Amino acid sequence: MAVASQSLINMSVSGSDGGSGNQGLLMPKLQYRFRVTFSNLGVDVGAGLSLTKQVIDCSRPNLTFAEIPLQVYNSTIKLAGKHTWADMSINIRDDATGAVSKAVGQQLQKQLDFVEQASAAAGNDYKFTTTIEILDGGNGASGSSIGSGRPGVLETWELYGCFLKGANYNTLNYGTNDAVTIALSIAYDNAVQAPLGSGVGAAIGRTAGDLAN
Repeated sequence: MAVASQSLINMSVSGSDGGSGNQGLLMPKLQYRFRVTFSNLGVDVGAGLSLTKQVIDCSRPNLTFAEIPLQVYNSTIKLAGKHTWADMSINIRDDATGAVSKAVGQQLQKQLDFVEQASAAAGNDYKFTTTIEILDGGNGASGSSIGSGRPGVLETWELYGCFLKGANYNTLNYGTNDAVTIALSIAYDNAVQAPLGSGVGAAIGRTAGDLAN
């Protein structure tokens, strides 16, 4: 048994310093263990929950920095410029009660009154918050979620200043058994990992150096 256990421990890559040795592989986060919740989406209380229960898939935050080239004597120095958060895509099943379609329609109507052709006065009138949580697969029976009746949360992304940039009600087809879906594109102003201090959004010390590189 000891030999077999040692063999499994060796099935990984050791650290470059050689001091820690092989420690075995850690359990990865799994793509299908997640939850997406919405705050202040639509009009009705519970509108966001209707979407949460019917989510098929979603993208995680995608960040890019613009590049600032500084031309110098024999080369080019590259600095990070303004950043851009890419739109989030999410696919949702359109349930038989119409709750999903209604919630999406209410949110679109908050952004623009399609009957009166009147726009919202300010972004605060229609923007909402989206939370993406990666879960541990439990339901309160074991691990970090003992007795809570809830799965443990391994990672959280909070997206602020969200609005629906696009809503595709997709197609109907006599020749398939697929569910009717709605594809949403969500634009947002900022995203942080929660709790604060665990990644994006953590406090990082800044230097006051005057060198470009």
